[in-house]
Amino acid sequence: MLLKRPATIHLQDGLFVPDGVDMEEVDRRWELLCNNNPACFDGTLLHVLGAQRNGCGGANVHVMPCSYRFFAVQDETYDLGVRTLGVKGITEFDGAYLFGKRSQTVRHYAGEWEFAPAGCVPPEISPDKTIEKELLEETGLELASPPVAVAILFDEITKTWELVYRLRSSSNQLDGNDEYQALKWLEKTDFPTDMRTISAAMLPYVRSSTIPN
Repeated sequence: MLLKRPATIHLQDGLFVPDGVDMEEVDRRWELLCNNNPACFDGTLLHVLGAQRNGCGGANVHVMPCSYRFFAVQDETYDLGVRTLGVKGITEFDGAYLFGKRSQTVRHYAGEWEFAPAGCVPPEISPDKTIEKELLEETGLELASPPVAVAILFDEITKTWELVYRLRSSSNQLDGNDEYQALKWLEKTDFPTDMRTISAAMLPYVRSSTIPN
């Protein structure tokens, strides 16, 4: 879904709990996840109730807070219907674009290259502030200009709605964290050819021109 202006986020009151959820099964799966990856911790993210074009070049996204564990325990055979709101960045500096190779400890796309940064939107922070925060935490980079919203996409593998932003970095000096095992700047001719789903879907939003100041 192309965006000509930022999406409008409508935060609903309450806490989303999947219908008919078996909490014993959720707790069992969550305990197994935590045992396999001690870095797992519960928190609150935003579940997308619905996303529609608003006729003005933007979109209305209705969300409700939800426990992270309901999302994390889902897999191909166990779907609670939780669809979270995330952000993705297409980060540019001097004609090159930033890619990160995913850590082996992440839930999805482990060991694969993707546009960096990325993250989940928490209830207390707006999506544009979230992508700015993720850029700093995951890469050490700061923005040279405000984020530009270009699309909202659905990732079929992770079952997440992703707000895509074009980002202009103030430098190319990288300082990563555990989210990525490697970070690098690539010219368009050097982009990975094996990107899956969401990263491949982001390719049309990489323009030849740089992001305006």
